Amino acid sequence: MEDRDNLRVTLVQIDLAWENPQLNRQNLERLILMLIGKADIVILPETFTTGFSMRVNTFAETMDGPTIQWLVDLAKGANLAIGGSLLIKTDNNYFNRFVFVTPEGSLSFYDKRHLFSIGGESSLLTAGDHRQIINYLGWRIALYICYDIRFPVWCRNLEDTDLMIFSANWPDARREVWNTLLKARAIENQVFVAGVNRIGTDGEGIYYSGQSQLINSKGEVVVQTDFIDEHLFSYTISRRDLNDFRKKFPVANDADRFIIKNIYRPIPCATLSDDHPLQ
Repeated sequence: MEDRDNLRVTLVQIDLAWENPQLNRQNLERLILMLIGKADIVILPETFTTGFSMRVNTFAETMDGPTIQWLVDLAKGANLAIGGSLLIKTDNNYFNRFVFVTPEGSLSFYDKRHLFSIGGESSLLTAGDHRQIINYLGWRIALYICYDIRFPVWCRNLEDTDLMIFSANWPDARREVWNTLLKARAIENQVFVAGVNRIGTDGEGIYYSGQSQLINSKGEVVVQTDFIDEHLFSYTISRRDLNDFRKKFPVANDADRFIIKNIYRPIPCATLSDDHPLQ
C-alpha cells in the first residue's frame, strides 16, 4: 500500500435495527456500495449489528462469524477499508470490539477499554488492555469506542497518532458532551478526530440524534450537519496540513511525558491468507 497525503474518510450515520444483525448488514452494505471509488475509509457506529444491546449470550459473534466474513468480503469488493464495533466472543470472554478491515485482507481490532458501567456493560463484557494504533496508507490511526472519549489519558497522542476514530452510540441527552469532547481530543492532541454516532431510538427507548462529525487539529468542525436521518459524511483530510500546523504551533514539545504501564500492548495486524477460515 502506498502512503497518501490525502485520505478520504466517510462516516456512516444510520438508524440501527434493534438486535437484527442481518438487516443492519443489509442496510449498511447498501450505503457502503454507494461509496465505491469515493472513499478510502468508512467508519460505522458502535455495535453496528445490534445497537447497544447487552444480550451478549445471544448476539456476540466469533472472529470467524458472519459479520467478520461480511466485512472482509465487502472491503475487498468495494476496495475500501471499513471499521466499526460489534459484540465478539473469544473463549469465555465477551468484548465490545472495534474491527478494522482493509481491502487487502488486513484485519486489526481494538477492545473497548472503558466499559459503560452505568449501562451494565462492565458487568457483562471484558475490558480491553491495549491501545490500538494502525498504519493505513501512511496514516497512524487510533481506534476508540464511545465512552473512551471521556478519558483523555487513554486517548493521549504519544507522538504516534494522526487520526483518532470514535465509533459510538451516544444518546442525545448528552449531545453537548459529545460535541465538546470530540473538539477537546482534537485540540489537545493536534490530530484529526472522526466521531460517528447512530440515530433513532433503540430497543431500550434511548434516543440518538447523530451529531457525527470530523474535526481538524485546530478544533474546527470540517464536516457536520444537523441531519437526524440517515446520512453519509465525507471529507478528505490532508497530512500535509496537519504536519504544517504541528510545525508552526508545536505544543507537543511542552507536553508532559508519561507511560501507561502494563496496559500498552499493541496487537499486530493480521493478514488473512487464502487458507484462513474467513476466506
